[in-house]
Amino acid sequence: MNLVVDVGNTFVKLAVFQDHDMVFKTVVELQAFQHAFETILERYPKIDACILSSVGNLHDLALKQLKKRLPVVVLNSETKMPFKNLYGTPKTLGVDRLALVSAASAQFSGKDVLVIDAGTCITYDFITKENSYLGGAISPGLRMRYQALNNLTAHLPLLDTKRPDHFIGQSTEQAIHSGVVFGVLNEMEGVIEAYKEKYSDLTVILTGGDANFLSKQLKSSIFANSNFLLEGLNHILQFNSTE
Repeated sequence: MNLVVDVGNTFVKLAVFQDHDMVFKTVVELQAFQHAFETILERYPKIDACILSSVGNLHDLALKQLKKRLPVVVLNSETKMPFKNLYGTPKTLGVDRLALVSAASAQFSGKDVLVIDAGTCITYDFITKENSYLGGAISPGLRMRYQALNNLTAHLPLLDTKRPDHFIGQSTEQAIHSGVVFGVLNEMEGVIEAYKEKYSDLTVILTGGDANFLSKQLKSSIFANSNFLLEGLNHILQFNSTE
């Protein structure tokens, strides 16, 4: 069994996999990681390997405790990947994007795949049917756009994410919701269409914290999978275990 740990800036996702199947998942605050880790090992004593992906800061002591209990693959640019990485600056490529591309490589072998991760930022990552990762794009996510309108102007309010009733906003609040949400949706539709012009048989995956909110409003055919990153991390761990 494998333990997958995805460390963000505030929260940590922990998942247990039996081969390819996720059998447990939890999300805890950063300071609660140690307790959650110990609890999982007690519940699943057959865990014998772990992979750690971190865009946040896991305390050194917690990492040392983790390594004492299990063999740990700490994901970075030097980790062996199950795909050919043609990114121009591989050392600057985020570990979250590596995991997403790995999931696409494993689950959609022989297909051209665009992975859209709608979180703090929106990332677009493309892997070809020949299993070559070419790169993608990064743009501001929904929350970041709301915050930018509030932070960089004198009078616009900070609003919670909401589906607009109409594309023509008839108040300042409606106009903000229309601009932010339809802006993101039109961006995504445009990016998908641009890829389809070159790669006609394109598979599109939508994941990330805003995936459920956005998937209901997209016109393009997509696969929504909120666990795609965790599944990708598990695939990287399996790949490195057999190398």
